[in-house]
Amino acid sequence: MTKVILPELSEGIPKATVSYWFFKVGERVNEKDGLVELTTDKATFNLPSPCSGRLSEIIIPEGETVNTGEVLGIIEEDQKD
Repeated sequence: MTKVILPELSEGIPKATVSYWFFKVGERVNEKDGLVELTTDKATFNLPSPCSGRLSEIIIPEGETVNTGEVLGIIEEDQKD
């Protein structure tokens, strides 16, 4: 299980708003795929997936605000042999 966390943003920007999730719960994602679009007062950007696997949970839905360091969602990683 990997937590998708909002990283530190530019200085003085403590939070962002979730604009759009590119995947639905249960869908497969690849590492570095654009996972979620976020908006701040100054910019709109895509947060890439930190790993490959299935999006198992969206904790912060579209339209909600998230602070840096908070968990946006959960990815169940692919099993490594």
